[in-house]
Amino acid sequence: MATLRFSFGTMGSGKSTMALQIHHNLASRDLYGLLLTTLDREGAQVTSRLGVAAHAIEVVPDLDIYKLAVDNWPIHYLVCDEAQFYSVAQCDQLGRVVDDLGVDVFAFGLITDFRGELFEGTKRFLEIADERVAMQVEARCWCGARATHNARVVNGEIVRTGETVVVGDTGDHAEQPLFGDVVRYELLCRAHYRTGELGE
Repeated sequence: MATLRFSFGTMGSGKSTMALQIHHNLASRDLYGLLLTTLDREGAQVTSRLGVAAHAIEVVPDLDIYKLAVDNWPIHYLVCDEAQFYSVAQCDQLGRVVDDLGVDVFAFGLITDFRGELFEGTKRFLEIADERVAMQVEARCWCGARATHNARVVNGEIVRTGETVVVGDTGDHAEQPLFGDVVRYELLCRAHYRTGELGE
C-alpha cells in the first residue's frame, strides 16, 4: 500500500541528504520516480550541505503535482524536498497521488519558519500524512542544546517580522555585500531563540 510520509526538522537536520539517499536507493532498484524541490539555494536541484546534488523538477506555484505524476506514468515514487513551501493544494495533490495512483510520496520540510510558526505546507502535511517522522539528526544550538528554531539573522541581528520566504543559508558570512542585506539563518534552542542570543 502506498504511503505519504512527511519527514521534518530544522535546517541542518539532514532532510535534503535523506531525500537524495531515498531517490538514489529507489532508482538503483530500477524503480522510476521524480525528484522535486522548490526554492533550493542552488535552483532546480536538490542539494545537500555535504556536497551531494541531483537535478530536480522545480515546484512552482501553479504546478499541478497530480497531473505531473499522471504525465510521467508509470511512476513508482515522488521525493519532494523543501515541501514546507508547497501550497495546500499541492500537498493535497500529493495525497491524491498516493490514494489514486498507488505511488509512494516522501516529503521533506522544515517544521517552522523564522517566527517559530508552522509553514503552510508543513501544517497541511502534518494534517494529511500517513506517517510523520521527525529527522533523527539533531542540529545543535551554539550552546550545545538541541536546536529547535531557525532564526533569521539580518546584518547580524535576529529579526522576527518580514516575508516568510527569504532564501539564505546557515553559513556565517563576514563580508557585507555592496548592496542589500546579509541574510543568514542561525540554528537556536528555544531559550536562545526567545532571548535572541547568538553566542557570537
